[in-house]
Amino acid sequence: MAANPHVTSPPAASPRKAAAAAFVGTTIEWYDFYVYATAASLVFGRLFFPAGTTPLVGVMASFATYAVGFFARPLGGLVFGHFGDRVGRKSALVVTLLMMGVATFAVGLLPTYAAAGVLAPALLVLLRFVQGLAVGGEWGGAVLMAVEHAPESRRTFYGSFAQLGNPSGALLATGFFSVMSGFGDEALLSWGWRVPFLASAVLVLVGLVIRLKVAESPVFTEVSRSAPAELPVRQALRSSWRGLLLGIGALPVAVGGYYVVTTFLLAYATTELAVEEQLLLNALSVAAAVELVSTVLVSWFGDRVGARRVVIAGLAGVALLAAPQFLVLDGGGTAMIFLVIAVMRLVMAATYGPMSAILAEMFPPAARYTSISLAYQVAGAIFGGLSPLACTALLAATGSVLPVVALLIAMCALSTACLLKAPRHTDTP
Repeated sequence: MAANPHVTSPPAASPRKAAAAAFVGTTIEWYDFYVYATAASLVFGRLFFPAGTTPLVGVMASFATYAVGFFARPLGGLVFGHFGDRVGRKSALVVTLLMMGVATFAVGLLPTYAAAGVLAPALLVLLRFVQGLAVGGEWGGAVLMAVEHAPESRRTFYGSFAQLGNPSGALLATGFFSVMSGFGDEALLSWGWRVPFLASAVLVLVGLVIRLKVAESPVFTEVSRSAPAELPVRQALRSSWRGLLLGIGALPVAVGGYYVVTTFLLAYATTELAVEEQLLLNALSVAAAVELVSTVLVSWFGDRVGARRVVIAGLAGVALLAAPQFLVLDGGGTAMIFLVIAVMRLVMAATYGPMSAILAEMFPPAARYTSISLAYQVAGAIFGGLSPLACTALLAATGSVLPVVALLIAMCALSTACLLKAPRHTDTP
């Protein structure tokens, strides 16, 4: 375990302020990202692609545009990782928040295929690409602002506040669409889907005010004094290539399995099983609330028993619930659907919440923003971007959801194997 004795402990109030700012900022970023994901599941297949396509083909086309954001994320991680390692974590985060806000607001103004033809999906893809660039640079910086302000013994807990943005954003997105869906399908398709996108402008302004008030990371401040000679990406690839590969391999469930049990599940249940759309949106909203609370609890526990142990236990829970998660949708009853979806998100929280601290401690600070951004966003492109599309293709090819279950279990196995071999680094003696 390498040590950096030049990094001093931050003031007592800094971790709380940095964690709060990370929570608010990532909530807004993930809200914008998940608003698109929810719309892709529910309406984009009908609004932005030619009439006459079957529901399943429309969903697959919609998921293809959805995946573009994930493929842009590694590039965003690379660009803003370099910026964050050289100029500062805080400056990079202000830019990513503005980019995401503008792109999301613009989606709410787009014409549909009926009005603009192929220009409509082309603009949708372009804005999704900008969203991907923004969130690609956001996550690593938000995590480091929370983790690097925190004492070594509480990094898992404080780092989890950046992770809370994921369920919080999902809760806001699915909750907003649940409200819009209550106006009826015709209203949702004509104007209701636009409201969650346009509302993001208000959230972005709030996030900017909060983010600008937070001090720069003390770890970055110390490291920047030495002015590293190497480009951050070159240093990351030269000295931390093993950590990058293991980091990518540790994340399939945290970044990909999540979309299997949310985005794909929503599309599968509403198109193949004719489960009521409102019921699923309500169940996912309740599950997001469960994940929001449990993420902090499992991360607090991770500081006491070991973050990696908590994540591996969560992976075991995901593997056990993989089949019940989907089988209960077919005639399982409302209460059972709510219960299983909520329990799955509870164990998902254990695979995701502590991961920010685990990834941060895998890399030395000089190129840490670049390193964790590359690991997380490459994993996001592979496992997050392709998971809903791959699951839909498996369903279309086999007519069964069981191959999807097998895929999710295999992702759990890969994550566990890579976590057991991942390196560790500390910033204090």
